[in-house]
Amino acid sequence: MLNGKLHFSYYSSEHLFRTMSDLVVSEGYAAVGYEYINVDDCWLEKSRGPRGELVADRRRFPSGMKALANYVHAKGLKFGIYEDYGNYTCAGYPGILGFSANDAAQFASWDVDYVKLDGCYSLPIDMDHGYPEFGRNLNATGRPMIYSCSWPVYQIYAGMNPNYSSIIQHCNLWRNYDDIQDSWASLESIIDYYGNNQDAIIPNAGPGHWNDPDMLIIGNFGLSYEQSKTQMALWAIMAAPLMMSVDLRTIRPEFKAILQNRKIIAVDQDPLGIQGRRIYKHKGIEIWSRPITPIYQTYYSYAIAFVNRRTDGTPSDVAVTLRELGLISPTGYRVEDLYEEVDYGVLSPQTKIKVKVNPSGVVILRADVQPERFSKRPYNPIFYRYPN
Repeated sequence: MLNGKLHFSYYSSEHLFRTMSDLVVSEGYAAVGYEYINVDDCWLEKSRGPRGELVADRRRFPSGMKALANYVHAKGLKFGIYEDYGNYTCAGYPGILGFSANDAAQFASWDVDYVKLDGCYSLPIDMDHGYPEFGRNLNATGRPMIYSCSWPVYQIYAGMNPNYSSIIQHCNLWRNYDDIQDSWASLESIIDYYGNNQDAIIPNAGPGHWNDPDMLIIGNFGLSYEQSKTQMALWAIMAAPLMMSVDLRTIRPEFKAILQNRKIIAVDQDPLGIQGRRIYKHKGIEIWSRPITPIYQTYYSYAIAFVNRRTDGTPSDVAVTLRELGLISPTGYRVEDLYEEVDYGVLSPQTKIKVKVNPSGVVILRADVQPERFSKRPYNPIFYRYPN
């Protein structure tokens, strides 16, 4: 499953989604991997049709969802839709409860590629049955559809322990924490949740089944440039689905460049599918590490993110050897700064690197383990200084 998905929120219209589909292609987002156009809540009429079928809002989606899906597909993209396991969606529109098989079949008839199933107006204890049932109904249609579940987060809030073995079996991705808001405080709370609970969260992630820390809010109003770089880098470290929630008609070039950073997207999409973890936290400085390809013998390559959570207005220097980061291959690692696009050559585990990290900012490095033919290359423990 390619993680990249484009997602737009409430009170949209078919005209807006067609416009955004055009921009995803013409502005280069599709070329770097974003492929899903996802409709969020509020696309429905308040009542079902005479045969119990779902009906798109006739004013905002007058052509219907099948026609919108056709338009998206004609652009070479995929189409996603939102529903809810309960009686109603979170905004009060018809949910799937009592209509699971029919709604799955209707989505397939519309050529839907992705279904997000929320959990409002339902009982968390019933989700252990209801979410797998809807997943089976999706599969029974014969049409491949990505299945995004809110199953665990509602159970966590109800004081239950989610059955992740079942969740992994039935869902492609799932939410396990709060909805993101357009603010640095909200983003920090998600970062903290994933770091503080990583031992329980990380084992559940892998190819085809992902933890979902929620949308990228890059390019809106709540994050600075540095904070936007931090979200993109950490979402890549966490192997998170990449779902943009932004108006592509007005996004500024510097934020567009973050969202289209091919090298960071490559980290996010690494085929091993191993979710990274926080390996250091002290006085506002954090280091996050993710094993990635290529692998040589028993040694992984790594993506390393240095995060400055301090708010004192001054960049912070962080100095550490590759060995202290867990990079111990005697053949060395080719190190590159993925935002600055600076290649620092092959460094040995004994090499000390020094990074300067702006407040609420990040430095993300890629360290590719080298094959054996480089193992006898002499190394000098040089002090490397990375630019802002």
